[in-house]
Amino acid sequence: MAYATLQFERDGHVGWLRLSRPDRLNAFTPEMWRELREIGEELRADPDLRALVFIGEGRAFSSGIDTSVFSGDTLDGDTLETDRNAPRRHDDPAVDAIMQTQDSYTWLEEAPYATIAAVRGYALGAGLQLALACDVRVFAEGTKAGLLEFKYGILPDLGGTQRLPRAVGAAKAKELIFTAGQIDAEEAFRIGLTQRLVPDAELEATVRELAATIAAQPPLAVEGAKRAVNVAGTVPTRDGLRIEAEGQAVCLRSDDMKEALAAFVERRAPSYQRR
Repeated sequence: MAYATLQFERDGHVGWLRLSRPDRLNAFTPEMWRELREIGEELRADPDLRALVFIGEGRAFSSGIDTSVFSGDTLDGDTLETDRNAPRRHDDPAVDAIMQTQDSYTWLEEAPYATIAAVRGYALGAGLQLALACDVRVFAEGTKAGLLEFKYGILPDLGGTQRLPRAVGAAKAKELIFTAGQIDAEEAFRIGLTQRLVPDAELEATVRELAATIAAQPPLAVEGAKRAVNVAGTVPTRDGLRIEAEGQAVCLRSDDMKEALAAFVERRAPSYQRR
């Protein structure tokens, strides 16, 4: 996969996807969103992936939107960049373009495997919204996080208004969005924005170990559990229970469950085939 703003590599069943504009603190441009959408189309159903780590190259996860885009017309409400080959989903061309850009992140939430954001330096605006699209976030000490969109007269439109409340609660999410403020890593950990807080020097080793632990789990069970947890609190409980039961039915009929039981009895590590 050859991309100008991204780097991807595999380590067994774990993928590492890096934002690769370190000279600009991995600030987002329309090209970057387009490439994220394209690589998502390739990776979202990859049968060999069981965990994916998202990290920024250099000293920042992402500082947000590259403000140089404001000097052109790429963000104008009537001239937003779109993929003309993609099906239209809204009559308003600006809404349609924004929804296409949202797809650059949404695939991380919808992928059947676990996605992990390894965050250091800055996770601001579009960068924090990318981290929020991942299942788990690990912050390095010294990280600054915030949704700064109000500073530019816009709102967080890449999932921030939907995913931040799920992580920290509606009132705290509104406070962070309405003030366009930044918080430090300790506050992010306190309010549940990040699940782990580690020294910067230990970030990649911690995430590597976490990803390996998750990748060793039964992949069909991970997929089913992720789907069920993702809808928790957003659908009636009985609907959530149905989704939970559907995922369990897949596991009960799988060879992976037989392998898990055999490995337990034989006191060895299981070898899952995702079937």
